[in-house]
Amino acid sequence: MLLRRCRAIADRLELPEPFSAEAFVARLAADRGRPIDLVPVTSRPRLPCGLLVTLEHTDVIVYFADTAALHREHIILHEAAHLLCGHDQAAPLQTGSAAELFPTLSSGLVQRVLGRTAYNAPQEREAELVASLIRCKAAAPPYNNPDVNTDADADSGTARLGVLFGVGRS
Repeated sequence: MLLRRCRAIADRLELPEPFSAEAFVARLAADRGRPIDLVPVTSRPRLPCGLLVTLEHTDVIVYFADTAALHREHIILHEAAHLLCGHDQAAPLQTGSAAELFPTLSSGLVQRVLGRTAYNAPQEREAELVASLIRCKAAAPPYNNPDVNTDADADSGTARLGVLFGVGRS
């Protein structure tokens, strides 16, 4: 049931060509008619590697900038997946993560913060799966990076793995 729901979400998406998490988020924001700001931060102990903060007029995806490119992309896609799955309608985060990252924002302004760290939470599993399915879809033609060699090696999967891990990307 979970896989079916997540596949339905990922399958209905039109991805940017060539694919990037930033372009995907820009398209998602346009489709939703609501801005999504991407905010890179330095990693901090005891904080999730990504947060989705829902403000009155915009959504903010906070992500660790000091990690591998593939991990950064997955963090961004995971937080965007929360929006795709409707998790921005959920209850506020019960920890001080948002206050620590956004000390100048009033609690009235921050309506919801999704910064879950427990993979066993149903919404987290759903967001993880949707993010992974988006990445897999992006690794397949026509969304993959045109700079990646797609000759005979493609039959063995080498080119597809290169796309998945960002080989050939600047």
